[in-house]
Amino acid sequence: MNDNRPSSVDDGQDPSRAPLPPQAELPTSDLIDAQQTLSADYLRQVFVRSQMTQFVEDSFIVSRADGVYYWDVHGKQYLDGLSGIYVTALGHNNRRVIEAVKRQMDVLNFSPPMHGTNPLAVRLANELVDVAPGDLNAAKFCSGGSESTETAIAVARQYHKLQGNATKYKIISRYQSWHGATLGSLSASGLAARKAGTEPVAGGFVHVFPPTCYRCPFGKSYPDCELTCATLIDDVIQQEGPETVAAAMVEPIGHTGGIIDPPDEYLPILREQCNKHDVLLIFDEIITGMGRTGHMFGAETFGVIPDLLCVGKGLAAGYAPIFAVLLRQHVADAFWGDPGTNPGLVSGHTFEGYPTACAAALATLAEIKDRDLCAHARRVGDRLRRGLESLRKHKIVGDIRGKGLLLGVEFVRDTATKQPFDDPIGTLIGHRALQNGLLTRYDPTWIGLGPPLILTDDQADEIVAILDRSIAQVLVELDGPP
Repeated sequence: MNDNRPSSVDDGQDPSRAPLPPQAELPTSDLIDAQQTLSADYLRQVFVRSQMTQFVEDSFIVSRADGVYYWDVHGKQYLDGLSGIYVTALGHNNRRVIEAVKRQMDVLNFSPPMHGTNPLAVRLANELVDVAPGDLNAAKFCSGGSESTETAIAVARQYHKLQGNATKYKIISRYQSWHGATLGSLSASGLAARKAGTEPVAGGFVHVFPPTCYRCPFGKSYPDCELTCATLIDDVIQQEGPETVAAAMVEPIGHTGGIIDPPDEYLPILREQCNKHDVLLIFDEIITGMGRTGHMFGAETFGVIPDLLCVGKGLAAGYAPIFAVLLRQHVADAFWGDPGTNPGLVSGHTFEGYPTACAAALATLAEIKDRDLCAHARRVGDRLRRGLESLRKHKIVGDIRGKGLLLGVEFVRDTATKQPFDDPIGTLIGHRALQNGLLTRYDPTWIGLGPPLILTDDQADEIVAILDRSIAQVLVELDGPP
């Protein structure tokens, strides 16, 4: 007899076998005390992305959402002109995705990532490569944007090692870029202010100037510039030594520099240079993927196929966190072989291929395809852009950039000379727009828009109307009444 077998009699001596208490009922957002939530002592326990002193004094806390609107804890409504942060591609409260998540949680909520995967992850990988351009024929799943770009860096370096080129490790990326907050992705990023608190960052990263045509770093004008920002990358690769460069990583449309929309020739030239020097081309499409630019991927918008493509923010439309790196066939093939000499892709994450997130992503992808939201993003994006053009009447709109439903506006004191404001005009307008009920992305000199792909014509016009009013109010405050 096995003396260690469990007894069928509860003698009350073993606390580990005592019956569990019933689960407590958790409060919903409707039942959370708004007054308690907004108290300084309560807020100070959670770190957010802004300076905590400022956040506690002027907190923005949303409690519910529906369609393209948020409501804060006071009940005030806001038009979500940013898809949260380029995430909620389908808007809020999409029942198809929500029901898919509910069904999956009843079947399998987590699968063991060290031992294999699950049917939802396999299906999602196949559907992603089916809609991806060219021969992007394999997918590696992650649970965050930084994980995705970090994985792409690891894939590029491991690929070259498996090809017998172990000295190819450097990553070329651009100033004014943001690829994530983990050490490798942060090192690839080109924002000095965001890296300052973490430096020294990792070595092996080289930065070049982005294609900021409105303020060309070389003092030239397009198209007479001969695309110096692109052709110079060939010189950088040669100066570094092609035998040391593994990859070039770029966003098809740069975000943090102010929605940097490159000339049509830029990415094709970069593709040619990477081919010439056996350098992998990585597209960070965390923002531009999943219909944002009017096509499923920015790679299609610009007609260039990268070797690795990172996608994520809109992949599950905010209903669950899931990101992916798509690999071209020749890159994926490098990780197949004899386990004795080829360890495969050495990169893994706890929530890799998380079944519930895969269910959300599959439902999101189906919605985008079935409702043809890419075409819708192009059409409504054109309407929104025309509305932004109407704001030039304020005499401070210097440039309007972007594609589809990813658009940015740069503000200047003088449109002829491009003289910037002494005041952080973009931040002031963004703050005022928030007060007026519109969520945007704003920096000192520009604002960005990335509303859900389901945006209607009337809602596009509402965005413009709120911006129109907000700009007028800020200009009065800066210059006084006429």
